[in-house]
Amino acid sequence: MHCSSSAQPGPAWLGVFLATALPPLLAYNLTPSATLFNQLLAMAAWGTLLLFLARRVPLGVGRAMSIALLLLLLAVLASPSFNALPLPLALQGMALLSASWAMVRFGRGAGDGHSPLWTGFCFGLLLAGLAGLLIGCIQVFAPQFSDGTLIARSGIPGRAVGNLRQPNHLASLLMWSCVAAVWLSAAGKLRRPWMLPALLFALVFGVVLSASRTGMIGVLLLALWGLLDRKLARAQRFALLATPLMLAASWALLAGWAHLGEHTFGAESRLAEGAGSPSRLAILANAWTLLKMHPWTGVGWGEFNLAWTMTPFPDRPTAFFDHTHNIVMQLLVELGWPLGLTVLGLLLWSVWSAFRASQRASGETALMKRCAFMIVLMIGLHSLLEYPLWYAYFLLPTAFALGICLGGDASAAAAAPRRGFFTLPAWLLRGVGALLVAGSLFAVWDYLHVVDIYVPPADAGPLEQRIARGQRSVFFSTQADYAAATSLPPGPAALAAAKRTAHNLIDVRLMMAWAKSLAATGDVDRARYVVARLREFRSKQAEDWLAECEETRAAGMAEPFQCQPPSRDYSYREMR
Repeated sequence: MHCSSSAQPGPAWLGVFLATALPPLLAYNLTPSATLFNQLLAMAAWGTLLLFLARRVPLGVGRAMSIALLLLLLAVLASPSFNALPLPLALQGMALLSASWAMVRFGRGAGDGHSPLWTGFCFGLLLAGLAGLLIGCIQVFAPQFSDGTLIARSGIPGRAVGNLRQPNHLASLLMWSCVAAVWLSAAGKLRRPWMLPALLFALVFGVVLSASRTGMIGVLLLALWGLLDRKLARAQRFALLATPLMLAASWALLAGWAHLGEHTFGAESRLAEGAGSPSRLAILANAWTLLKMHPWTGVGWGEFNLAWTMTPFPDRPTAFFDHTHNIVMQLLVELGWPLGLTVLGLLLWSVWSAFRASQRASGETALMKRCAFMIVLMIGLHSLLEYPLWYAYFLLPTAFALGICLGGDASAAAAAPRRGFFTLPAWLLRGVGALLVAGSLFAVWDYLHVVDIYVPPADAGPLEQRIARGQRSVFFSTQADYAAATSLPPGPAALAAAKRTAHNLIDVRLMMAWAKSLAATGDVDRARYVVARLREFRSKQAEDWLAECEETRAAGMAEPFQCQPPSRDYSYREMR
């Protein structure tokens, strides 16, 4: 799959530029999902590139990565049958994995270091980072101008969250922008020598605004890159080595601003919490316990939240987690040791192969591959502390950058055989692209049926009617199930909905509704088991309901079901 610098430079450059820059900058959203439109825009944009720019590609390129993604795809396909994972959740996972496989292949089409695909990619990352910085400045210094439509509102005083509404996501985007700026400078796209250090300082300033500890570690990784990569020009190396000083200067500026005006400095309070998050460490410890309980098959793809919530953990963190916040532990606990280690081994081999390829490359392609590898490395660091690769706007650019590292240069691509067993036909990649575009457009329409439940229009029908229509959604029925479980009267219909949406995300409100429906249908002991798990979260939201157990009752009045412990423990599989 090759798109040379002379082949349609305008459409290729513009297409990858827009696919890279626009998804992280979209602020508009509709309840209940804050970033769904960002993800669908990323899927549609990268799918469009596949549809119009895909070429045949040798099968041997990225073989380990392809096998790893295939194994993950099989795990997703098996989960509805073996773990009762709702089909809509499985479809979402299948779409992301298929898209990432196609983007690894598409990354090979970047060609040499001056290809329009790679150039547009870097300009797109730089624009996304600078725009994210501007948005972050407004969120911190002038929050009254955050309208929620063009500029997202920050829910964390003193911290920039960008339009992705997460400080760590903004920080990772800024780190990617730093890498892109290094390549643009080295390739002569930034005409003035002062532009690279100025851009790096601005982007590092944005990291401090986000108060992301992950982003601050990323700044140190930039400096380490400048120290170790002797193939970089002196100007780029000095600029990278100066990034820790830029971090310190940004910190001093913001600390002075905060103390003089009695403003909130998010990074200062964040660092006071320590280098690690106690709740993150606790969730890793709980995940390790789950892995020891299910070593061979894991808890099942997409089942961590249900398994963790429905397993007794008296010392659990009080926040609700749908992910372990560590990609290694996540794959192991959901897949088990045999399959999990196999997938992780293939992924690590792919990253190692990408590193070797970036070191062996020469000429203009060498710098492109090293910068592409740094993009993969940056998001890999983030994946050890969160789960950015579960979002399409991070996953697809990462797959593209990895494909660049694993692929050959332009001449090698041109010399690839035109026919035969060892090439992947272009129509297959284009077919994936067409499905991504069509599926994303359909998903927007499909999602609006669920939005009507939470944000009813003026002419909305009865709630029960809107819930029933949302439950027929192809991709988002579990979100309609949440509304059914928590708003319908306790009984069989609400119970069935609770069991389905529990595979998505469980919270206090759902647990109370789930327990009430279990009790209403006669399954009182399981209801008490759900309440026992609810008590472990020590949530204020449930205090009033649980406080009924302390009330004085007249003689002969039955005690509420939630006041008694269950007769035994139930596995999470018994609760599905």
